[in-house]
Order: sequence, then C-alpha cells, then structure tokens
Amino acid sequence: MGPLVGRLRLGSRPPPLWPLGGSCGRRRLAAQAGPEALAGREYLQRSVVPTLHFQPSLPRLPIPKLEDTMKRYLSAQRPLLDDSQYRRTEQLCRTFENGLGKELHAQLVAQDKQNKHTSYISGPWFDMYLSARDSIVLNFNPFMSFNPDPKPDYNDQLTRATNLTMSAMRFMKTLRAGLLEPEVFHLNPAKSDTDTFRRVIRLVPSALAWYGAYMVNAYPLDMSQYFRLFNSTRLPKPGRDELFTNEKEKHLLVLKNGNFYVFDVLDRDGNILKAADVHAHLKYILSDNSPTPEFPLAYLTTENRDTWAGLRQELLSNGNKEALGKVDSAMFCLCLDDFSITDLVHLSHTMLHGDGVNRWFDKSFNLIVAKNGDAAINFEHSWGDGVAVLRFFNEVFKDSTQTPAITPQAQPALVDSSRAVQKLDFRLNETLKAGITRAKEKFDSTMQTLTIDSIQFQRGGKEFLKRHKLSPDAVAQLSFQMAFLRQYGQTVATYESCSTAAFKHGRTETIRPASVFTKKCSEAFVREPSQNTADQLKEMVTQCSKYHSQLTKEAAMGQGFDRHLFALRYLAAAEGHKLPELYQDPAYGQINHNILSTSTLTSPAVNIGGFAPVVPDGFGVGYGVHDDWIGCNVSSYSARDVREFLRCVNKALGDIFDVLEGKPVRS
Repeated sequence: MGPLVGRLRLGSRPPPLWPLGGSCGRRRLAAQAGPEALAGREYLQRSVVPTLHFQPSLPRLPIPKLEDTMKRYLSAQRPLLDDSQYRRTEQLCRTFENGLGKELHAQLVAQDKQNKHTSYISGPWFDMYLSARDSIVLNFNPFMSFNPDPKPDYNDQLTRATNLTMSAMRFMKTLRAGLLEPEVFHLNPAKSDTDTFRRVIRLVPSALAWYGAYMVNAYPLDMSQYFRLFNSTRLPKPGRDELFTNEKEKHLLVLKNGNFYVFDVLDRDGNILKAADVHAHLKYILSDNSPTPEFPLAYLTTENRDTWAGLRQELLSNGNKEALGKVDSAMFCLCLDDFSITDLVHLSHTMLHGDGVNRWFDKSFNLIVAKNGDAAINFEHSWGDGVAVLRFFNEVFKDSTQTPAITPQAQPALVDSSRAVQKLDFRLNETLKAGITRAKEKFDSTMQTLTIDSIQFQRGGKEFLKRHKLSPDAVAQLSFQMAFLRQYGQTVATYESCSTAAFKHGRTETIRPASVFTKKCSEAFVREPSQNTADQLKEMVTQCSKYHSQLTKEAAMGQGFDRHLFALRYLAAAEGHKLPELYQDPAYGQINHNILSTSTLTSPAVNIGGFAPVVPDGFGVGYGVHDDWIGCNVSSYSARDVREFLRCVNKALGDIFDVLEGKPVRS
C-alpha cells in the first residue's frame, strides 16, 4: 500500500495529509456515471455499491506492542544522537517500558476494547488539532492548486468559477445520496474493479462487506470524515475550538475584495440551482465594484485562536449573529480574487495565505479562483485528513473539465441577481476595529518572513527509478537528507506521514525517513564520494530504499511508534500522572522538532501543492515524483535558505542518477 503523506510537530502542529497519487492500485469500486445520472446533472455518478457500504466492517486500528514501539523509536533516534545521548535515551526507554509505560499501555488497550466504534487515536488527535491555539494560517492549512482547464478559453474566471462550483455541488449531492463510489485501494484490480464483483459485494451485508473485498485483495478506506466537507466550519472557542456542521443550509459563501455575499445553490426541494442561474449570480458579484472594507473581517480568522474566540464573542454581542451564522453554515467559501497569477511562487503564496482579506480560513475549505482562472483549494485541517480532500479535488477537476456545466459562450440566466444575492454587512465597534487592525499587522509581518521556491528535476522520475528497482519516494527522501547534510552539515528530525485510513477512524502514522542508512549514504555521497565506487554507492541507495519501504509498510499497517507514544502521553496527562521522564528527554523534544517536514502529492488534477514549515527553523517540503520528472516546492522562514536547499536537492538527485547510470559522482 502506498503512503498517504504529510507532516507534524507532535503536540502542536498536526499534519496536512497528501495521498500518494498515481495509479497505485487506487481505482474506485463503483460503476461510472450512466446517461441517466448525467441527464439531470445532479450527480457525478451512480455507484452500484452504496458510499458507506464498507464502513461498519472496517478493521480496527491496532495498538502496537510496547516493546515494538520502543525498538522503532530507538531506531529513529540512532542517526540523530551521539553515543552518550543514545545510551541515556535507551535507558529511559527501558525504564518506561518496564514501569509506567507498561501500566499506561495496559490502560490504553483496555480503553480501546471498550470503544470499538472508533480508533484509539481519533479522540486524542481531534483534541490536539482543536486545542492548538496558534493561527491556523501557515501552521495548519495547506493548499492544492488545480491544473488549468485543458481548454484555454474555459479558464476565464467567471466560466471556471461557475463550472467548479457546479461540480462541487454535484459531488455534495452524490455523496449525500450515497451514490459516490466507495474509496477503495485495489491491489488486484482485474479481480475487484469489475462489474461482477460490484454486483456481488453490494449484496453482502455491510457488517461483512470488508471481508468480501479483502478476499480479492481490495481494501476499502475509512470515509467517516467526508461529511465535514460541506456546510462546516471550525469555530474559535476559548481553550478548544469546535467543529460545526449544518447540512440543512442551501447557500454558498462568496468572497470578493473582502466583501461577503451569499446565495442559495439549492432550491427549496434540494435540487442544484441551474448552471445559468449560478453563472448569473457570480457574474453579478464579479461586477460589484465595492471597495475592500476599511476593516476586513477575514483577518480575524488568521489570529491566535483564543484572541479570535474573544473577538467572535464581541461580534455576536454586537448584532452580527445572523450574518456570522450565514458564514458558518455555508456550503463552502468561494474566493474570487481580482488579480492574475504570474508564476508558481506567486501561485503558492496566493493559495497558501493570500493577503488575509479574501479568505475565510475557518471554513472546511476555500475554493479560490484568480482572475486568469488559476484555482486552488485551501483547507482547514482539524475536521479530517487529505484522503477526503483529494478525492473531492480529483472528482471536481474531472467533472468540471470533461463535462462542464457551462461554455465560455454561454449566456447567464435572465434572473434578478440583486434579489437572489445577499451582501452581508457586519457591525463593527471600536474593539472589533482595533482587533482587526492588530490581526492585519501580525499577519503582514509574519507573511514577510515566509519564502517559497520550487524546482523541477528533469532527468527522470518514477519510471527510471522503478527500472532500477528503487522506491521513488525513498529516493526523493534520500535527496532531502543529502541536501540538508550538504547545506548544514548534519542529519535532523524528518517527518513523513502515512494514512491509516484502511482502518476505522484511522488518521495518520509517521514515517521517519532519517535513518542510519540514509545518514551513512548521505555522508558517502557528500563527504567522500571518491572513496566509494559507483556500485558501492548504488548498494547504499538500495539499502535506503529497502528500509524506507519497510517503514512505509509498517506505518500503513498502524505499526509506527509516533501515534502510540502520543496516545500514551495523552493518557498519562488525562490520568493526572507526572509527565514520564521519557517525554522530558531532550532527545524526545528533538525528534519531534521536525526541521524537515515533507509531503508528497501527485495527481493528474494537481498543478502544485504546499504548506509552511512546522517549526521556525524548518523547511516545508512539498514534492511529487512523476513518471519522468521530480518536482519540489519548498517553504521556509528567515532562519533557513530555501534556494540553497533546492540547489542542494537538485545536486543530490543528480548524484543519485549519475550513480544509477554508472557514472562517477561529480564534485
């Protein structure tokens, strides 16, 4: 099973989760949309198998054995510590394993047996997200940008915004009607991705359906997070935020120049509004030349969560309850920017954070469309992981480009949009105006410290590496280890996340790419390439690949160490225990200070994706290994040099490819 990859700083910054794209066996278990489904354009597809058919029978996320967790933890610590540090950490692990850790583990297992409806990590993980008080901008929300529509004239802002909105609504309707294909990982598509299998498996009771799929090497994935895609918002509350969803509401929220508009996208019977009507309403909003408000409300969603919670209460007390309710319960937020994207760096900055005026970062997702039609999704992370977001993203791209709701020549409906579209007004007192001013100052100063840049390595990609029997992901990760060693002379904590969505209410587990193998290999390439033959260097790369593949497989099966240690620490706090010494060890703090935070994303729908570093002195490394090239989109704050890091990544990949081709490594 391929990894679904993201990042984390334990206890503070939960990971954006990127599912690994490509063929990867992940075809879908359902019939394609038939003519009868497309006729009304209400649905994307009519799955033979109900969307949540497998949900009741999904296997439960296993809790690893404590001794295995300790071994894996020490293996990950080995390349980061000197001998004396390692011996101390080893002793702390032994003490924990035979003492309080043993007691906590037994409690965790007992607790898990009493809560068979969920996973042992789900509650603590939600709690970690929602209790974090940092701004969600940069610290949490990542972005994924769509490739342009293959038909150039369809990239007009109004045309594209209309088509993306209509496709998003079709996805919503299909999901809620139970007609969306279940998310399934197929290891043998010839057996499981067939009409015959669909007809059989839909007759198997839901309580047993997973076992039927398993018999033909198909693995249904957890879809419990999908319902939060629509009509959902993260509400700021003192100490701990809340997730809010109201599926009864029928309206869309649109932002333009920091102004708020709403209009119904479903009629009173729950049918999607005609495309010509949506077209007309969006044209009306785009033609509104209202200036940006003097005090743009959206800045408040970029604030510290406790600060924002206090200001939200002030908003409610100042007569804004109805307007805020419209924002919170909207289907999603469509952001219409009034400028064109100039290049990939501009695209990344715009879609990751923008200017703070034209986004409502608390919504489950913002669908952003620039003036030239460049589009992206920026999503709030507490409600779920990237499995649901990427599925939505891929389906919307496919539907909006292959069966668009309108053409560039289409005429908007002759409707009175001035009556259908409501512009929201917010009453602001001096406290709120001062709060918005402070939020803007803080936002602007933070964004000035963020640098983003990217490279494309064109000598080869997935196909070349697989011919050499190497894991493409392992090679990409090795290049980051080599690059950091070349630039800074050390091996540091590195994070790569793997989805555990194959289990009920699974979240993520961590792959730890920095290993004794990558350290040895990096040092050989960077410090002493002339002392090793090409064959010796190639053998080291192969060892790295094998170990990385083992770590990936373990993580996908819920057999990493990070989530287990996190759950034990969470339980210790809940039970009132003093923080165990293991967690007070500087080595524990260091391995969870993830200087290299990495996340892979490849999909035919995705142009580029990105996120900020999870620590002030870190890199946020978004990357994709494509068939014949490797892309890397990296962010950092002022403590690190992105451009030099990318130069070193390019050099590392070049050195690895030289060795695989039997050439000497160039100095």
